[in-house]
Amino acid sequence: MTFFLAKRLFALLITLLVASLVIFLLLEILPGDPASIILGIGAQEDTLSALRTEMGLDLSAPERYFRWISGILSGDFGRSYTYDTPVSSLILERLSLSLPLALLAISLSTLLAIPLGVLAAANHKRIADTGIMGFAQLGVAIPNFWFAILLILFFSVKLGWFSAGGFAGWEMGLAAALKSLTLPAIALALPQAAILARVTRSAVLETVREDFVRTARAKGLSRNAVLWKHAVRNALIPVVTILGLQLSFLLAGTIIIENVFYLPGLGRLLFQAIAQRDLVVVKNIVILLAATVVTVNFLVDMFYVALDPRLRGGSA
Repeated sequence: MTFFLAKRLFALLITLLVASLVIFLLLEILPGDPASIILGIGAQEDTLSALRTEMGLDLSAPERYFRWISGILSGDFGRSYTYDTPVSSLILERLSLSLPLALLAISLSTLLAIPLGVLAAANHKRIADTGIMGFAQLGVAIPNFWFAILLILFFSVKLGWFSAGGFAGWEMGLAAALKSLTLPAIALALPQAAILARVTRSAVLETVREDFVRTARAKGLSRNAVLWKHAVRNALIPVVTILGLQLSFLLAGTIIIENVFYLPGLGRLLFQAIAQRDLVVVKNIVILLAATVVTVNFLVDMFYVALDPRLRGGSA
């Protein structure tokens, strides 16, 4: 088990190192001069030169990379030239919206998808199975931004139950804040629930054909007890894998939804920073999202150890 954990941790560190190099190189080759975009077309050359020096653009690429990485390791994410604010403050402020939104969406997706996937597997090739898989296929096919617009038209414009956009703020109370996030969370959760339901159904169907399930039934256990205590538990590994990927995607994939609902979250901040060529903000947000993805995958590997006893002894 120790070797398994050490190997996964080493892979996490190497992945983060490679990700930081890729992010830096991609942003370095983007066309355009950030100083010219910030100051405008009519800026004087001496003013542009001073800003380039302040931004570190006069340094060589390796120097800029190591300065960026050393700053991250010391907790200094730099300062946004567009907002004239420390990047860490901007990220923490926007994460207070994006993280609850992602967690709310993944909770809705899980609560909807796993029972539906198990129900479809338990009623294989019956009406319930066909109906649930039809819903799942529809959920996969519908883009979440288009579904978000439909939600706004129906629940905001026609019924008036929710606001069409904006965020009430946590200072207005938990109920008001969660109400502002309800429609965006549903728009994010539906496609993920559809994918997760299909994976759950396939995993449970594969598990119920195993010998230990037939043995449990032969011992007199009820169908539901065998299904939930034996089949579902052993089918969780692929489900947990998809859950880990979905949480990472939801945190990183809120850019479109936050713009549709005009939410001041991390995705909208990244969109604005790209448009304004605020490379300091862009680099730090993207590396944060990359770190989130690999960290969640590492935690999923740790959950594998809890689910699969073979990994505890290092046999796999």
